[in-house]
Amino acid sequence: MLSRLHHRKPHENDVEAGEAHADSQNNAAGESSSASGNDMEGLSEYAALDRYVSTYREDAGKGADEEDDKAPKKRPWWKFWGLSHEDSRRRSLSPGDGIPEDWLNTDINAGINTADVEQRRKLTGWNELMAEKTNPIAQFIGYFRGPILYVMELAALLAAGLGDWIDFGVIVGILLLNAFVGFYQEKQAADVVASLKGDIAMRCTVVRDGQKTNILARELVLGDIVVIQEGDTVPADARLICDYDHPEDFTIYKRLLAEDKFGHHDSGDEDEKEEEDTRRGSVYYMMKHTNRPLLAVDQSAITGESLAVEKYMGDIVYYTTGCKRGKAYALVTATARQSFVGKTADLVQGANDQGHFKAVMNNIGTSLLVLVMFWIIAAWIGGFFRHIPVTVGAEQTLFRAALILMIIGVPVGLPVVTTTTLAVGAAYLAKQKAIVQKLTAIESLAGVDILCSDKTGTLTANKLSLRDPFVSEGQDVDWMMAVAALASSHNVKSLDPIDKVTVLALKRYPHAREILQQGWVTDKFTPFDPVSKRITAVCRLGDDTFTCAKGAPRAILKLTECAEPTASLYREKAQEFARRGFRSLGVAVKKNDEPWVLLGLLSMFDPPREDTAQTIIEAAQLGVPVKMLTGDAIAIAKETCKMLSLGTKVYNSEKLIHGGLSGSVQHDFVERADGFAEVFPEHKYAVVEMLQQRGHLTAMTGDGVNDAPSLKKADCGIAVEGSSEAAQAAADIVFLAPGLSTIVLAIKTSRQIFHRMKSYIQYRIALCLHLEIYLVLSMIILNETIRVELIVFIALFADLATVAVAYDNAYWDPRPVEWQLPKIWVISVILGILLAIGTWICRATMLLHSGGIIQNFGSVQEVLFLEVALTENWLIFVTRGGKTWPSWQLVGAIFGVDVLATLFCIFGWLSGRPVKTSPPGGYDQRDDGWTDVVTVVIIWLFSFGVTVVIAVVYFLLNKWSWLDNLGRKDRSHKDTKLENVLASLQKLSVEHEVDSKTGMDRFHLVEKIHEEEEDL
Repeated sequence: MLSRLHHRKPHENDVEAGEAHADSQNNAAGESSSASGNDMEGLSEYAALDRYVSTYREDAGKGADEEDDKAPKKRPWWKFWGLSHEDSRRRSLSPGDGIPEDWLNTDINAGINTADVEQRRKLTGWNELMAEKTNPIAQFIGYFRGPILYVMELAALLAAGLGDWIDFGVIVGILLLNAFVGFYQEKQAADVVASLKGDIAMRCTVVRDGQKTNILARELVLGDIVVIQEGDTVPADARLICDYDHPEDFTIYKRLLAEDKFGHHDSGDEDEKEEEDTRRGSVYYMMKHTNRPLLAVDQSAITGESLAVEKYMGDIVYYTTGCKRGKAYALVTATARQSFVGKTADLVQGANDQGHFKAVMNNIGTSLLVLVMFWIIAAWIGGFFRHIPVTVGAEQTLFRAALILMIIGVPVGLPVVTTTTLAVGAAYLAKQKAIVQKLTAIESLAGVDILCSDKTGTLTANKLSLRDPFVSEGQDVDWMMAVAALASSHNVKSLDPIDKVTVLALKRYPHAREILQQGWVTDKFTPFDPVSKRITAVCRLGDDTFTCAKGAPRAILKLTECAEPTASLYREKAQEFARRGFRSLGVAVKKNDEPWVLLGLLSMFDPPREDTAQTIIEAAQLGVPVKMLTGDAIAIAKETCKMLSLGTKVYNSEKLIHGGLSGSVQHDFVERADGFAEVFPEHKYAVVEMLQQRGHLTAMTGDGVNDAPSLKKADCGIAVEGSSEAAQAAADIVFLAPGLSTIVLAIKTSRQIFHRMKSYIQYRIALCLHLEIYLVLSMIILNETIRVELIVFIALFADLATVAVAYDNAYWDPRPVEWQLPKIWVISVILGILLAIGTWICRATMLLHSGGIIQNFGSVQEVLFLEVALTENWLIFVTRGGKTWPSWQLVGAIFGVDVLATLFCIFGWLSGRPVKTSPPGGYDQRDDGWTDVVTVVIIWLFSFGVTVVIAVVYFLLNKWSWLDNLGRKDRSHKDTKLENVLASLQKLSVEHEVDSKTGMDRFHLVEKIHEEEEDL
C-alpha cells in the first residue's frame, strides 16, 4: 500500500543543501501558475511536473485571489458589560466536555455542513490562541490604577474633604482626561496593528458541504475535515485519517476507531510502551509496522526533537507544528484554546511580563512618591513654626499645603504619555511592515547592540539560480539533470527553493525532459535528513529500478566507490564552488543492483540583496554589528560575508559546542566571531544565551518552527517575512517586508520612540522638583504659596501640552540606548533647581520698591502662575534636544496652553484676595486680580530668558563625558570565574541507582560529556 508519490521539504538542519527553504510557503503562494491548482488534477506525477516546467512564469500568481474573509461579528463597543453566553461556556470547556459524539464522526468526502459551523463555534470559540479580550470598561478603569494615580485620587478626596470643590472637579477632570487620552490613543494604535496582522493569518484547506475550500484557520471548528500537506502548519489538534491519495482507507480508519484501537492521544502524556502493548496484535499494530507513515511532522517547538516525527493513521498532530512531508486527511479534535499547545499557553497566561520598561516606571514613580512625602514633612515642620492651622482657621492650612504638594509632586500623566508614545510608535512601525506584538519590545529593540541574522531570505534574496554544473568524466549532463529532478519533490504546489530551481532548470535541458517523459514511476521518496544529508528516490522505468540521490557533496561521495582521480576532482570542484559562494549538491544514481555512479555537482547561487551591504554598514554605524548564522558550508558563508562587507571570522558551529571550548574562553569566542556556519537551532540558542550572559542586548531573526526557542530567548525576537506561524508566535516583532533594511528602520524608529519617552520623563521629574522646591521654601520663608486652584490648572496644562510628545519629531541616537536612571535624575534635579531659581527671582523682584517685574498693576498669584506655566511648558523644548524641529502638534498644544495661561493672568481668574507682602511692593494689586498687558509681555520675555539659560546648561551637561556615561551598563561584562563554574556544572549530571543490598536510593554526580560524544 505504498504511495507512489511522496513530497519533500528540506529539514531545518540541512547544512550544505542549504537553508533557502525559509520562504518556500511564501514563494509557493506567490508563484503558483497555471501548472498548479485545478490544471494538475487528473495528470500523472511526471505529466504534472512537465506541465509545471512548461507553464511556470516568475510573475504568475501575483494577482491571486484575495477573497475577503468573513470576520467574526464583534460586539458593539458600548456593550461592555459582562461576558457573553458563549464566552462563559467557552472558558469552562475542556476537550470532551459537552461535545456530541457525532461531531467527531465526520465523513471525509462530505465534511460538515456550513449550517452547523456556527453552532459548534458557540461551544468552542474561534480557533486561535490569543489573549483574553479586554473588557473596554475594565481597560478604562486600568488607567486609574498605579502608585502615581492613587496619590492623585487621594488628593481628590482630600480636596473634597476640605470643601474645595473647584479643585476636586479639576483633579477629577485631569484623571479623566489622562484616562480618555490613553485609552483612545492605545485603541487607535492597536486597531492599526490588528488590521495588518491579517496579512500573516494562517490558512488551511477544509472539506465542507462536499467541497474543498481554503479558509482562515481561525474559522475551523470541532469535527472539520482538513487536508494537511507538506509545507503546511497544522491548523488545530487533529487525528490523522488516511492518505490523501487513498481515501478508500477511510473505511479501515472507521473500523479501527470503532474498536478503540487508536487510544487517547489528546492528553499528550501517555506512556508509549503501555500504549504499544495494548495495540500489539491489532490491525493498527500491523499497519503501523508494515505500512508507511501518512505524515512527517516537525514537533521540535513542543518536544525538542530535531528530526521530523512520523505520524500514522489515528495519530494526533498538534496545533502549530509543521508538516515536513506527506499529504493526508485529518479530523479536528481540539481547537486552539483546548489544544495541547493552547493548554500549555494557559499555564503562563497569568505571568504578565511587563518587562524592563515597567520596572523603570515603577522606580521613577516610587522615587517621586518618597520625595513628595519628604517635602510634605518639611512643609508641615515649617508650618508648625509659622503657627499655620492644620485644617481650618485660615486660608492657608497644613492640609491644603499637603494637597498642593500631592498635586504637583506626582506626574499623573507619566504612565499615560509613555504608554501612548509606545502605542503610537507601534502603529507607525506597523505601517512600515513591522508588527509589534509586545509594546515593551520597542524599548528592547532600541537598546539592541548585536543582531544575529539568518542568511537566506534576510541577507540574500532567496532567489536561487542554477549555474553551470560539473559533470563527472564519461557522464551525460542531461542524464544528471534528469536524476536530480527525480530526486526532488514533485509537489508543485509547495516546492522549496532548491527543488524548484532544480526542476525549472529542465527548461535549459530539453533532452532531460524527454527522459522524464518515458514513463517513470516513483516507488519511494526519502526526504532530506541531517544524518544522511541526502535525498533519495526509488524510481522504476520499465523493468529497471533506479535509486537516485541528491545531497551534500561529501554525503553523495561516500555512496560511491569511484576512482580516486574522479573523487579528487569532485572534491576540488566542490571547494571551488564554495569559494565562489555557490551552494553545491552532489548527484548519484544506482541501477538495480549495480554500484553507485557519481554523476556530478549542481551549483546554485543565492545573490545578496541589493541593499544588504549598505544596510549592514548602517547597522554598524548604529552600534549594532551583524553576526551571520547560516546552515551553509563555512566556505560559502565566508564568501557571502566578503560580498556583504561583513567580517570573515566565521567558524563551524561544531567548534562552538564540541570544539573543546568552555567557560570564559567559549564566551570570548562567540563575542569575537562574525558568524557561524552549518548551524542547527540549538547553536542559535547557545549563541544568544552566551551573548546575553556577557551583558549584550541581542536581537535574533528566524523563520522556521525550530527557530522559536532562540526567538523567545532573544531580548528582541524578530520573525522575518514568510516565517512560520510558530516563529511568529514566539517573536516580539513580525516583519512583513523582506530583507534587513526593515530591521534597521525598526531600530531607528524604536530609538526615536525611546528618546521621546526619555525626554518627557526628564521634563516631568524636573517639573515636580521645581514647584516642590519653590513652594516649600516659600511657605517656610514668606509664609505664602500659590493658590491650590491655580496649582491644579498648572498640572492640567502640563498634561494637556505634553500628550503631543508622542507625535514629536525625535532624532535617533547613533548608539544603543538605555535608561541611565542616575543620569536622568542628575539632569532633572539640576533643571528643577534652575526652574525654582527662576521663579524665586521673579518673586523677589516684586518685593522691590519699583514693583520689579510688575509694571503698572498685577496679582502676585497670577504673575507667579504665568511664569511657572510658561517656563514649565517650554522646558520640553529643552529636554527633547535641538537636533530636530518640534512637530506642529507639540508646538500647537504648548502654544494653546500658553495662551490660556496668559488669559488667566490678564483677567485674574481664580486669583483670590490680594497677597499682602512684607515689605509691600511698589505696585497696585487690584481686587479682581487683573494684570496689565505690559507686565504680561515682560513675564513672557523673562520666562524666555530663563528657558535659554536652562537650555545652555542642559547642552553643557550633555557634553560632559562623565555624565554622558553615568549609569550606562557594560555591554561586554566578563565574569571569568562564574562563567567557568557554570560551564563545569553543565558537564555534570545526577545519576540515580538503588542499592541492591539495602534498597536505599543513591545519587552520584557524573560527567555526561562522554555520553554526549557517543551521541554525535
